[in-house]
Amino acid sequence: MFWLDGNGRWHNQHGPFENRKIIRFFHAHIRRDADGYHVAQQRDQLLEKVYFKYEDTALFAFDIDMAQPVTAVLNTGRRIRLKPRKLWVSGDSLYMCNGDERIKFVDRALMKISKMIESDDRDRYYIRHNGRRYRIPQTADAC
Repeated sequence: MFWLDGNGRWHNQHGPFENRKIIRFFHAHIRRDADGYHVAQQRDQLLEKVYFKYEDTALFAFDIDMAQPVTAVLNTGRRIRLKPRKLWVSGDSLYMCNGDERIKFVDRALMKISKMIESDDRDRYYIRHNGRRYRIPQTADAC
């Protein structure tokens, strides 16, 4: 079996995946249905689904495109607009809700978006986006 760790890295019983082609394939083929997240592959007339475990979430913002509109580039390759009111912080991690899906920002995405983030002397976080300042709560209330 294989699984995703809390930083969006694929693993199997031998350790983290190392082959970039395989890593990209697995990320690009993540799908979700009523039974959960799986890696899907079409072979002839057969759709293969392999459900996998994940430590935190199956979706990660791997990159941020700072052009307007600001978009998060997910591990699946999908691009979604940054939604400041849907951001929240837990521990040292930044998340965004997209519908009922939870997306975690990895280090690379955090570095890019950090230019937009501020904090105050009470350890509250804010994001400046399109001329407005939004508070980033430390709960998943945004979802």
